[in-house]
Amino acid sequence: MKIDPIRRAGQELGKEKEWLETNGLGGYSSGTVTGIHTRRYHGLLVAATAPPVGRLLMLSKFEEALIVDGQRFDFSANEYPGVTHPNGAQYLCEFRLDPFPIFTYQIAGLEIEKRIFMVHGENTTVVEYELRSLDWDPLPECQLELRPLLAFRDYHSTAHRNDAINGAFTVSDGGTELRPYRDLPPLYLGHSAAAVEQTGHWYHDLEYSIERDRGLDFREDLFNPLVLRFSMNASSHATVIASTIPRSSDAAASLRESEQRRRARLADSIECHNSLVGRLAVAADQFIVKRGEGKTIIAGYHWFSDWGRDTMIALPGLTLATGRFGVAREILATFARSIDQGMLPNRFPDQGETPEYNTVDATLWFFEAVRAYLAYTGDYAFVQSRIYPQLKDILNWHLGGTRYGIHVDEDCLLACGEPGVQLTWMDAKVGDWVVTPRTGKPVEIQALWYNALSIMEELAAAFGDRDLQVLAKDAAVTAKTNFNAKFWNSSANCLYDVVGPNGPDGAIRPNQIFAVSLHHSLLDADRACQVVDVVRRELLTPLGLRTLSNVDSQYCPRYEGGVRERDGAYHQGTVWPWLLGPFITAYVRTHGRSECSRHQAMLWLKGIEDHLQEACLGQISEVADAAFPHQPNGCTAQAWSVAELLRSAVEDVFEIRQRIALAA
Repeated sequence: MKIDPIRRAGQELGKEKEWLETNGLGGYSSGTVTGIHTRRYHGLLVAATAPPVGRLLMLSKFEEALIVDGQRFDFSANEYPGVTHPNGAQYLCEFRLDPFPIFTYQIAGLEIEKRIFMVHGENTTVVEYELRSLDWDPLPECQLELRPLLAFRDYHSTAHRNDAINGAFTVSDGGTELRPYRDLPPLYLGHSAAAVEQTGHWYHDLEYSIERDRGLDFREDLFNPLVLRFSMNASSHATVIASTIPRSSDAAASLRESEQRRRARLADSIECHNSLVGRLAVAADQFIVKRGEGKTIIAGYHWFSDWGRDTMIALPGLTLATGRFGVAREILATFARSIDQGMLPNRFPDQGETPEYNTVDATLWFFEAVRAYLAYTGDYAFVQSRIYPQLKDILNWHLGGTRYGIHVDEDCLLACGEPGVQLTWMDAKVGDWVVTPRTGKPVEIQALWYNALSIMEELAAAFGDRDLQVLAKDAAVTAKTNFNAKFWNSSANCLYDVVGPNGPDGAIRPNQIFAVSLHHSLLDADRACQVVDVVRRELLTPLGLRTLSNVDSQYCPRYEGGVRERDGAYHQGTVWPWLLGPFITAYVRTHGRSECSRHQAMLWLKGIEDHLQEACLGQISEVADAAFPHQPNGCTAQAWSVAELLRSAVEDVFEIRQRIALAA
């Protein structure tokens, strides 16, 4: 994927633009275009020590200086209280993704280009520097000086000066080994520096502006154990490979070429000439990671691990729409092994292996992921042997009742909820305050439940399970009849959001769109069109759907402030890009899959294409402000944001699903 270059145009390049490299393990490398770390999550090497979790921010950054004829030019950049030092962004003339982050600096008649990439399948980051002359012939005496700043801490926390750190290191022909703390993995720096000098300095009070704005710990001390000095006259290139395993800098070129080929294959994995589809295919790869012997999906960078709900929603777009059917099969099998009491895990914690099960919809999205897998692959043998028994178990638990009050009521609709527990995707909670409890019968849960029953009816018929086929069919018919009787809001020509103990909730939210977009729809054509019209009028923005109508008294226009303020706005108006996928599906479906409706969907996708240049370059954010100009926020790269837009583009806009299946 090649993102249009960002060039200096009389103004400083914005530090709000971020870049992200990932390694297929859950580890990453990330920062801003200017080089200023604005998040505690930014770092050159964040290693996943227990993939996809156990993430350890080992190497924060390099302090970089070019020394030309004895004159020193610092071209790194940091923020300290009240000051930026150094201010290396003044030398930065261009940034681009091609396909890696590439920074171009102009200093004293010279040009120095820096490339950063991660090695797929390793906790390894490669940083390459290349010096070129602009005004000199021959080159003057030049030296590149790199000072690694170490954090060696959990990626959610910050480091502070301490006496426990070990500043010693071991130098070999291939590089340098550092072991700052006895109980943490070592860091290897593969390089060919002309000199390695011990320093042992602490850099105090670096500030991370985004963490400050989020009301979180935003100051950090970083340790500098040594300085690497490269003679740029002897060679115009310098390389450092930062890794949890020993790596010689001589391997950099072959690692780079291998990674370039891999990413080129990703971009070409979908037979479509639309640039957005190619970009999204590359972005999709960053979320597919290893868990044990199988695969899973990281919900978002920088701070999420793998969540059951996010994984099942994202699976069709990230794996099926890209033709990665083997990966989809591994993910389904991985999560099937974790089903307990008829429930899929809500999330796997960062530490430990005991999953959390506080979700009602992750399990129901599992049915839809299986249906989508079959639609692309026709692999009924795998589903029958590895998945169908688990689906039957899930159905039995839901019919009889499982955790958190999840049970099928007499009307064959699915009820859920206990005080103090958030079970749907609108799951914000601050202390004991559940912001959107939605206790009772949420609308999208009924849509997912009916979809699951219909899928089970089809699978039971395919596998000759006559009793279950009849049971699922009868339950689906009853659920559909009662849903239409109880959920239709005739005064607003749309669906209630929740039918609960205190009556129906008439808030206009996007959850009703799933009653139209899911494969098995609960609504007739007329009601489906009315739902789409209301959602379009009340909730649609260029970056996705609002989570609440802007005329509602609970509407929050901005996602900002501390934890309480942000979580209070999370689903009270805040825009979610992933919802644009089901909206496009519903719109195209209700408008006859015509050329006109697909063209309109392409226009809606244009806002997303522009967004790829706006926040985390080449990625799609988790959320955005409800009010114009819809400032992106939350996680800078969100799996289901990418997945649902890619899925809807492939299936609804360009209609190329069948070609993908045949190609694979």
